[in-house]
Amino acid sequence: MIDFGKINSAAIGVLPSLLARWLPDGRRVGHEWVCRNPRRSDRKPGSFRVNMNTGKWADFATDDTGGDPVSLAAYLAGTGQAEAARALADMLGVK
Repeated sequence: MIDFGKINSAAIGVLPSLLARWLPDGRRVGHEWVCRNPRRSDRKPGSFRVNMNTGKWADFATDDTGGDPVSLAAYLAGTGQAEAARALADMLGVK
């Protein structure tokens, strides 16, 4: 059984580091990480944002959204939530 809450909680604790790794062309603007969406031909940062306090994210140009770090990991990797959760748990050492 996958404990999504536990994985998301651990990810929120290190979210700035994860975002710098996953979305390296981004930058912090207040409590948000603002960057280009690597899943589409995005010319400049701005429409893709991640709230670093909650993990909620959105691409305002495409209406793609998610509510937590696991959903962001799944979206960026093009995988399902369960696969992304397992990979994130491994990365963070969450049992």
